[in-house]
Amino acid sequence: MRTHLRSLSALAFGGFLLAACHQGKSPDQVAAEVAKAQDKANVELARAEQHADKDVENAAGKVDDKLAALDNDAAKDAYKVALAKADGDHKVALAQCDSVSGDAQKTCRNRADADYDVAKANAKADEQAQTR
Repeated sequence: MRTHLRSLSALAFGGFLLAACHQGKSPDQVAAEVAKAQDKANVELARAEQHADKDVENAAGKVDDKLAALDNDAAKDAYKVALAKADGDHKVALAQCDSVSGDAQKTCRNRADADYDVAKANAKADEQAQTR
Protein backbone atom coordinates (compact mmCIF):
# COMPACT_ATOMS: atom_id res chain seq x y z
CA MET A 1 0.00 0.00 0.00
CA ARG A 2 2.86 2.34 0.71
CA THR A 3 4.18 1.85 -2.82
CA HIS A 4 0.80 2.58 -4.13
CA LEU A 5 0.61 5.74 -2.02
CA ARG A 6 4.01 6.86 -3.20
CA SER A 7 3.01 6.31 -6.80
CA LEU A 8 -0.11 8.36 -6.26
CA SER A 9 1.91 11.08 -4.59
CA ALA A 10 4.43 11.15 -7.41
CA LEU A 11 1.62 11.23 -9.95
CA ALA A 12 -0.12 14.05 -8.15
CA PHE A 13 3.12 16.02 -7.88
CA GLY A 14 3.80 15.48 -11.61
CA GLY A 15 0.30 16.66 -12.42
CA PHE A 16 0.88 19.75 -10.28
CA LEU A 17 4.13 20.48 -12.15
CA LEU A 18 2.41 20.08 -15.51
CA ALA A 19 -0.38 22.37 -14.43
CA ALA A 20 2.18 24.91 -13.31
CA CYS A 21 3.87 24.79 -16.76
CA HIS A 22 0.69 25.88 -18.48
CA GLN A 23 0.23 28.95 -16.34
CA GLY A 24 -0.13 32.25 -18.19
CA LYS A 25 2.88 34.55 -18.31
CA SER A 26 2.96 38.11 -17.15
CA PRO A 27 2.01 40.79 -19.72
CA ASP A 28 5.56 42.20 -19.64
CA GLN A 29 7.06 38.77 -20.29
CA VAL A 30 4.62 38.13 -23.14
CA ALA A 31 5.33 41.54 -24.66
CA ALA A 32 9.09 40.88 -24.54
CA GLU A 33 8.70 37.46 -26.18
CA VAL A 34 6.39 38.87 -28.85
CA ALA A 35 8.86 41.68 -29.61
CA LYS A 36 11.72 39.17 -29.83
CA ALA A 37 9.71 36.93 -32.17
CA GLN A 38 8.72 39.92 -34.32
CA ASP A 39 12.36 41.03 -34.60
CA LYS A 40 13.40 37.53 -35.65
CA ALA A 41 10.57 37.38 -38.20
CA ASN A 42 11.60 40.78 -39.62
CA VAL A 43 15.22 39.64 -40.01
CA GLU A 44 14.13 36.42 -41.74
CA LEU A 45 11.79 38.39 -44.01
CA ALA A 46 14.56 40.83 -44.96
CA ARG A 47 16.88 37.93 -45.82
CA ALA A 48 14.21 36.25 -47.91
CA GLU A 49 13.48 39.50 -49.78
CA GLN A 50 17.19 40.05 -50.46
CA HIS A 51 17.54 36.51 -51.73
CA ALA A 52 14.47 36.88 -53.95
CA ASP A 53 15.76 40.20 -55.33
CA LYS A 54 19.12 38.62 -56.11
CA ASP A 55 17.44 35.67 -57.86
CA VAL A 56 15.24 37.97 -59.94
CA GLU A 57 18.22 40.15 -60.86
CA ASN A 58 20.24 37.09 -61.96
CA ALA A 59 17.33 35.76 -64.00
CA ALA A 60 16.79 39.16 -65.63
CA GLY A 61 20.46 39.29 -66.56
CA LYS A 62 20.19 35.88 -68.19
CA VAL A 63 17.09 36.98 -70.10
CA ASP A 64 18.89 40.12 -71.32
CA ASP A 65 21.80 37.98 -72.53
CA LYS A 66 19.44 35.62 -74.34
CA LEU A 67 17.57 38.51 -75.96
CA ALA A 68 20.84 40.05 -77.14
CA ALA A 69 21.92 36.70 -78.60
CA LEU A 70 18.53 36.34 -80.29
CA ASP A 71 18.76 39.85 -81.77
CA ASN A 72 22.30 39.19 -82.98
CA ASP A 73 21.29 35.89 -84.58
CA ALA A 74 18.32 37.59 -86.25
CA ALA A 75 20.61 40.36 -87.58
CA LYS A 76 23.08 37.81 -88.97
CA ASP A 77 20.29 35.82 -90.59
CA ALA A 78 18.77 38.98 -92.10
CA TYR A 79 22.21 39.80 -93.51
CA LYS A 80 22.50 36.33 -95.05
CA VAL A 81 19.05 36.67 -96.61
CA ALA A 82 19.89 40.12 -97.97
CA LEU A 83 23.13 38.75 -99.46
CA ALA A 84 21.29 35.86 -101.06
CA LYS A 85 18.81 38.30 -102.59
CA ALA A 86 21.63 40.56 -103.80
CA ASP A 87 23.44 37.56 -105.32
CA GLY A 88 20.28 36.45 -107.10
CA ASP A 89 19.51 39.97 -108.35
CA HIS A 90 23.11 40.31 -109.56
CA LYS A 91 22.97 37.04 -111.51
CA VAL A 92 19.66 38.01 -113.11
CA ALA A 93 21.01 41.46 -114.05
CA LEU A 94 24.13 39.93 -115.59
CA ALA A 95 22.01 37.49 -117.57
CA GLN A 96 19.92 40.37 -118.87
CA CYS A 97 23.11 42.16 -119.91
CA ASP A 98 23.78 39.30 -122.32
CA SER A 99 20.89 40.56 -124.46
CA VAL A 100 23.01 43.55 -125.55
CA SER A 101 26.51 43.71 -126.91
CA GLY A 102 29.55 45.95 -127.02
CA ASP A 103 29.74 49.02 -124.84
CA ALA A 104 26.09 48.67 -123.82
CA GLN A 105 26.85 45.23 -122.38
CA LYS A 106 29.90 46.55 -120.55
CA THR A 107 27.86 49.45 -119.13
CA CYS A 108 25.08 47.05 -118.15
CA ARG A 109 27.54 44.73 -116.34
CA ASN A 110 29.20 47.66 -114.58
CA ARG A 111 25.79 48.85 -113.41
CA ALA A 112 24.86 45.34 -112.21
CA ASP A 113 28.17 45.11 -110.32
CA ALA A 114 27.68 48.55 -108.76
CA ASP A 115 24.10 47.69 -107.69
CA TYR A 116 25.41 44.45 -106.20
CA ASP A 117 28.10 46.29 -104.21
CA VAL A 118 25.52 48.78 -102.90
CA ALA A 119 23.15 45.97 -101.90
CA LYS A 120 25.97 44.17 -100.01
CA ALA A 121 27.01 47.39 -98.26
CA ASN A 122 23.40 48.13 -97.26
CA ALA A 123 22.97 44.58 -95.93
CA LYS A 124 26.15 44.92 -93.84
CA ALA A 125 25.07 48.32 -92.49
CA ASP A 126 21.66 46.91 -91.55
CA GLU A 127 23.30 43.98 -89.78
CA GLN A 128 25.59 46.26 -87.78
CA ALA A 129 22.72 48.58 -86.86
CA GLN A 130 20.69 45.63 -85.52
CA THR A 131 23.52 43.96 -83.61
CA ARG A 132 23.76 44.67 -79.89
